[in-house]
Amino acid sequence: MNSFDWAVIAAITALVIGMSWQVGRRQKNQADYYLAGRSIPFWLAGSSLAANQVSAISLVGAPAFIALKAGGGLRWLQYELAIPLAMLFIISVLLPAYSRLGGSTIYEYLEHRFGKTARYALGLVFLVSRSLGAGVVLLATSYVAGVFLGFDLRLTILLIAAVALVYTVLGGIRADIYTDLLQLVILWLSSVACIVVLAVLLGGDYSIPGSAAGRIAIFDFGSTGLGDGETFSFWPMIFGGFFLYISYYGCDQSQAQRLLAAGGIAGARRALVFNAFIRFPIVLTYCAIGALMIPFLARTPDFAETLHSLPPDYLMPHFFTSYLPPGLLGFVVAGMLAASMSSLDSAINSLSAVTWEDFARRLLPRLDSMSDRGKLLSSRLITFFWGCFSTAFALYIAGGSETVIELVNKIGSAFYGPVAGVFTLGIFAHRARERHAMAGFAAGFGLNIVLWIFFEPSVSWMWWNLGGFALTLATGALGSFIAPGAGEPPSRAERGDTERREWSAVPLLAWFIVIVAFCACAERLLGLLMAD
Repeated sequence: MNSFDWAVIAAITALVIGMSWQVGRRQKNQADYYLAGRSIPFWLAGSSLAANQVSAISLVGAPAFIALKAGGGLRWLQYELAIPLAMLFIISVLLPAYSRLGGSTIYEYLEHRFGKTARYALGLVFLVSRSLGAGVVLLATSYVAGVFLGFDLRLTILLIAAVALVYTVLGGIRADIYTDLLQLVILWLSSVACIVVLAVLLGGDYSIPGSAAGRIAIFDFGSTGLGDGETFSFWPMIFGGFFLYISYYGCDQSQAQRLLAAGGIAGARRALVFNAFIRFPIVLTYCAIGALMIPFLARTPDFAETLHSLPPDYLMPHFFTSYLPPGLLGFVVAGMLAASMSSLDSAINSLSAVTWEDFARRLLPRLDSMSDRGKLLSSRLITFFWGCFSTAFALYIAGGSETVIELVNKIGSAFYGPVAGVFTLGIFAHRARERHAMAGFAAGFGLNIVLWIFFEPSVSWMWWNLGGFALTLATGALGSFIAPGAGEPPSRAERGDTERREWSAVPLLAWFIVIVAFCACAERLLGLLMAD
C-alpha cells in the first residue's frame, strides 16, 4: 500500500473514534451505556444486526469458497434461506417473552421463568463462548489484514483490538451501533467496487469454463450431511441454519441487546424484519465477487498460478494488492478492518452487560447503591477487561494451526441449539421447572459432544443446531410430565406465551419466496454462460 491508502485508513479510523468520543460524552448512566436509553431506531438496530454478521472473513472467505475451495461454489447462498424463517420464529415466539424485561440482558427471563441457576448457567455459557469467539474473529481478521499492512501477526492483533477497544469503552452500545452502520456502508461499497473492477478486467466476457459447472450450482438436494459429511447441501443448511439463526439472533446477548435497545417489542420486530431484508443483498454482493472470480481465474492463468500453493483464502488479498488502484485499496482494507471491529465491539459490550447485570450486581447487592457515575465507570472497566481477555486469547492461539479456529467455532455450534431449546421450553412447556430445563440443556449439549467426538465429520456440524434444540426441548418437556414440579405452573404471560397476530409473517414469508425464486433464476442464467 502507498501513502494514499494509509491516509484513507487513518481517516476512517479517526472518524470512528471521534464518533465514539462524542457519543460517550453524553452518557449519564448504565441505561445509556448498555441500551442507549432504549431509543435506537429500528432501521439502525437492524443495520447493526446485519453488520455484526459481516467481517473480513465475509469479503475474503465467501469469494474464495465460491471460486476456489474444494466442494465450494454458489451453494453458499442456500444458507440465506433460513434467515426470514428464523426471524419470523424470533418475532412470534421469543420477543413476547422479552417484552417484560426491565434489565439489560435476556437471561433475566430465565430467572423469572425457571430460577437463578438457569440464569447463571446460560449467562456463563455466553461469557465463555462469546469471549473466545471474539478472540477467534480478531485472529482471523489479523491473518488477512497482515497481508496488506505488512505487520507481524501479533502486532496486527494488538492494533485492531486497540482501536475497537477504545471506541467501545468510550461510547458503549450507541457508539457500537453508529459505527456498525458506518462500517457496513464502507464494506458494502468496497464489495461493489470490487465487482466493478472485475467487470472491467473481464471486458464483458463472463463465460464460465465447463470445469466450473459444479461451482455455479446453488441448490444441492442430493446430499443430507448425515453420514456423507456434506455440510453445504440444502438440508443441513436450511434446517441447521434455521436453529442456528434462532439462537444467534434471539438467544445470544450480543445480538439481543440491540433488540432491547430498539425501544420495545415493536421496534425489535421491525429491526429483525429490516435485518432479514438487508442481509441477502449483502451476501449476494460477496457471492457476485466469487462468481466473477471463476471466469477471471480462467482468463488470467499467471495470476491463478501464483495461488497454486496457497490456501484459497489468499485469493482476495492477492487480487486486491495486484489489481486495485491506490486509494481504493486503502478503502477496501479499511472496510475489512472496520467490519471485523464491528463483530468485536458488539461482543465485548454485551460481555460487559452480562457480567454486570447477571453476575456482579446479583452476587454483590451493594453495587446497586453506587452512583450513576460509578456504575458507568464500572461498566467501562468491565468492557476493557473483556476486550483485553479476547485479545489475549487471540495472541495465545496466534501462529497455531487453523484447526484451533475451527475448534472454537464448533464449540459455539455445540451450544446454539441447546440454548435456544431452553428459552423455547420456558415459553411452551408450562409444566417445566428449572431442573427440567437444566436436564434438557445437558442432554442437548451432550448429544452434540457425542456427534462431535464419534460422528464428525460424517455428520455435518450444522445438524448439531437442530439435534441439540430438539433433544433439549424433548427432554425438558418429557421430564416435566414424568416428574412435575410443585406449585402452580406459570401463567401464559409469565411464560411469554401470549396471543399474537404478527404482521411480520407476510413480508418475511414473501421475502423467503423471493430469495428462492432469485436463486433458481440465477442458477439457470449462470448455466447459460457455461462455455462449451
